[in-house]
Amino acid sequence: MKNKTIFVACDTSNLDEIKKIINKTYSRKLKIIPKFGLQFFYSKNGRKFLEKFKKDFWLDLKINDIPQTAVSAINSLKDLKKCKYITVHANGGLEMLKSVKINAKKINKNLKILVVTILTSLNDKSLKEIGYNTKVKQLVLKQASLVKKSGCDGMICSAHEAKMIRNKYKNLLIIAPGIRLPGDSSNDQKRIMTPKQAFRNKVSGIVMGRSLTKGNIKNNIKKLADHLNR
Repeated sequence: MKNKTIFVACDTSNLDEIKKIINKTYSRKLKIIPKFGLQFFYSKNGRKFLEKFKKDFWLDLKINDIPQTAVSAINSLKDLKKCKYITVHANGGLEMLKSVKINAKKINKNLKILVVTILTSLNDKSLKEIGYNTKVKQLVLKQASLVKKSGCDGMICSAHEAKMIRNKYKNLLIIAPGIRLPGDSSNDQKRIMTPKQAFRNKVSGIVMGRSLTKGNIKNNIKKLADHLNR
């Protein structure tokens, strides 16, 4: 199962909780990488902690701005030596994506740029409310073409769209959030799937939060391993 990457969402600003999640999600059977979002990164001790972090991690900032500002944001993170993944938003457009990817190579050759498409908290109805006249799958496929043209390494999308994307773009990293263990609550997500279903849909990795970090973390990791082994 080491070929299946699981990103654990460290969604808290409490440093002790972060350390607990990192320690208790360690597994010899699974490849687990911590994902730090805005909540922790913006917290008082968040950035300081990440400066000294010794293992690969994902910084989920969803950068979305004009090209020069996005590039400046990437430059400001060059001291985070173990940051292996950073997210930018497809809404920033092709030129922003290209600029970020070109600049990322200069500051860290191992840094992978992942492009956020349609959040898994949104569905067709949500898109219509925002003002889009297209369905989720069509928009995600269009955004995937931007990812490919930009040279970015991969994309974030629901596992529901993953197989469609994989069939057209064989080499993109496809990371799927909205993943829940069987029987878990969907919470604020609308397009969810189990880990096993997601990997069957040809994702490169999955993002899991509360299914792993709520309650007994060690037991949750065991449940995940058992689920993937069935």
